[in-house]
Amino acid sequence: MKLEHIGIAVKDLEKSNKLFATIFNQQPYKEEEVESEHVKTSFFKTGESKIELLQATDPTSAIAKFIEKKGEGIHHLAFEVADIDFEINRLKAEGFELIHQTPKDGADNKRIAFLHPKSTNGVLLELCQEKK
Repeated sequence: MKLEHIGIAVKDLEKSNKLFATIFNQQPYKEEEVESEHVKTSFFKTGESKIELLQATDPTSAIAKFIEKKGEGIHHLAFEVADIDFEINRLKAEGFELIHQTPKDGADNKRIAFLHPKSTNGVLLELCQEKK
């Protein structure tokens, strides 16, 4: 596994894109909407990893609820895996609680699944694998 990206929940994607573009001295390489998650995202490359900014598109979405409860900030850590189906089954067998029992389509051409923070010391972890 390697750190694929860090997800950051933001209230205003346009404003946050300007902020991070200034910090990284580059524009996001990709912006997209993930309707199933009710978010707009943008991605910045940072060496071997990426930063994903996430803005809610629906007040009932997970990102909207996160911001309401905790404010803007780090939402999750995502790890790239070679075989997401294998990792889901392996981690389930190890006793981890999963939010997604099977992978689903995510942003940036990935199949994704989240582990519940109750079983990961309060940190929301995402598994991701490039779609083939």
